Amino acid sequence: MTTEPPDGAHEPRPLDRASPLPLWAQLFADLRRRMEAGAFHEEFPAEHRLTGEYGVSRHTVREALRKLRADGLVIAERGRASRLGTRHIQQPLGSLYSLFRELEGQGVEQRSEVLRLERTEEGTIAGHLGLIPDAPLIVLERLRLADGEPLAHDTAYLPAEVAEPLLDADFGHTSLYGELTRRCGVKVTGGKERIHPFLPDIRQAWLLGLADREPAFAIERLGRAGERPVEWRETVVRGDRFTFVAEWSDTSRAVALAPRASCPSS
Repeated sequence: MTTEPPDGAHEPRPLDRASPLPLWAQLFADLRRRMEAGAFHEEFPAEHRLTGEYGVSRHTVREALRKLRADGLVIAERGRASRLGTRHIQQPLGSLYSLFRELEGQGVEQRSEVLRLERTEEGTIAGHLGLIPDAPLIVLERLRLADGEPLAHDTAYLPAEVAEPLLDADFGHTSLYGELTRRCGVKVTGGKERIHPFLPDIRQAWLLGLADREPAFAIERLGRAGERPVEWRETVVRGDRFTFVAEWSDTSRAVALAPRASCPSS
């Protein structure tokens, strides 16, 4: 039997201007209360509606919304009304992983829109892979979708001499590592990653459905088969949908600090 929320549970409650708690924090707490009571499933209210309902300034509303977005409770997309957030994807640090397998393992429906799959030459990328600057590469660029919503913009480069068979693969619903093993006989066994906050460019923000100047995570990965570099990957992940999780103990190795501009060495 479904339990109905009490009368007025979806309605706004007055904010206390005499409270030491800032108005934006009170607004944030009341919006969370209304969400938990089942409000806003059809559409999350716009800024002007919230300023009228609570009798506060637009600045106060924006501060509360910023916190809701940071916590993944509300999603703002260019040209669309804000809506309630979807579940976060968790990714363990310090382990070799396939985003495809991680999403499937967490019960998330995932697919990819292939934006580019072709031969190319990129001198800087070839250097990361230990190749001469004009070495031919295979590039796979995808928009990764989780439960039908944009999650990551992913671009992987591999040496053409080992990855040429990937040009015939359909990456709409399969993993790069799986196809690399099946078609090329190459298994990625380890590598390095660097993760840092990132401000997407206009195209990436549009692809990922991010608001203007909304930050994300950037991940640079060097994948190896044994000791040989076979993959350089650049991924931009929505910060409101993705969480990195690390386990540690008193015997864990210390985190190595590196200059911002540095990349994983090959």
